[in-house]
Amino acid sequence: MRNLLWLLGVAGFLAVLPAARAADVSGMWKGAFDYEGTQVPLTIHLAVAGGAVTGTVEGLPTTPAEIHDGKVDGGTLTFWVNTNYQGQVYKLLYTGKISPAGDEIAFQLETEDKSWSSQLTAEKAADATTASAGSMDVTGTWKGAFDFNGGSVALTFHLTSVAGAVTGTVEGLPTTPAEIHDGKVDGDAVTFWLTTDYQGQTYKLLYTGKISAGQIVFTFATEDASWSSQVTALKAGNRE
Repeated sequence: MRNLLWLLGVAGFLAVLPAARAADVSGMWKGAFDYEGTQVPLTIHLAVAGGAVTGTVEGLPTTPAEIHDGKVDGGTLTFWVNTNYQGQVYKLLYTGKISPAGDEIAFQLETEDKSWSSQLTAEKAADATTASAGSMDVTGTWKGAFDFNGGSVALTFHLTSVAGAVTGTVEGLPTTPAEIHDGKVDGDAVTFWLTTDYQGQTYKLLYTGKISAGQIVFTFATEDASWSSQVTALKAGNRE
């Protein structure tokens, strides 16, 4: 009996070991890297769910830059972002080593072709959890439709909110998916903008949403306010 209990205890420990090895890097991280003798500060917003990492990087020429293919495996964090510099788009690869205490990440960042690289040590911001205090979490998929010239146009919003910053895409516009820019959530309000093409012309659409349980009521308009509409988007899981 004693041996059986010991074996059961070991089996239980091994079952939870993979999850225990994956560090939780959710929160806001701050650091700086050297670029031609100048320190460039970055703020990295991270959210972890099931080993997948999402979020944004602020401080690059394209800011905020959305994180792609984010993963945490044990003490290693990897992701990539796109940024524009002098009219050219660069893919930057991030590989971070998480400290045993979980309060520091030592990043190696480099261009995809490895023509440039640098290092950055990011420390967890003490106020990371307060940045979004009182703000609602809009992370998820939201679906709705708006009227355009008598027809119903369906939209799907894929949103991720981390420490008050919102990233994601909107599907259903002429340019689809359209990437969200300058996304913010403050209390029960969410704002962002995106660009889309219509009949050969590019338009900037401004979105302002009022958040309530399971839905966001968006008012959106062109930047010059020559056109506007509304859409009530329901969280995908609540549509059944």
